[in-house]
Amino acid sequence: MSNFFKTIKTGLAGLIILAVSACSATYEDHGYVPPAEDLEMITVGVDTRDTVADSIGRPTAFGVLQEGGWYYAQSRWRNFAYKAPKIVDRQVVAISFDKDGVVENVERFTLEDGRVIALSRRVTDSNIKGITFLRQLLGNIGNLTTGRLIGG
Repeated sequence: MSNFFKTIKTGLAGLIILAVSACSATYEDHGYVPPAEDLEMITVGVDTRDTVADSIGRPTAFGVLQEGGWYYAQSRWRNFAYKAPKIVDRQVVAISFDKDGVVENVERFTLEDGRVIALSRRVTDSNIKGITFLRQLLGNIGNLTTGRLIGG
């Protein structure tokens, strides 16, 4: 009888450990940002696009124009059980170049530096205001015309 209770206690302890470990958060990393020591090797006013590409690699995102800056972005998301994913860290490194392709500036932005930008919504306004669908449907009943059958 004593061994039976030991087996049950061991089984329950195992189930509790399994349940607790199943509720732990998981993290997802997306993107790449060069480490600070690699960025320190870039000399403003001296390095070019080619030397930056050799030292830290090319980014996956470029500026709008070919002469635009290079942007390295990295995000870390926390997933916990049934809750929506939450961003816990974001870093963006922006390297800007002048018209000759020489490094002009190196900047690092974090999640704390971010701000919400309101994008303009481009929604077509309806020319029908204050009229419900049912009223539109009933209002068109008298507008039906009968057509002739072709060839008849």
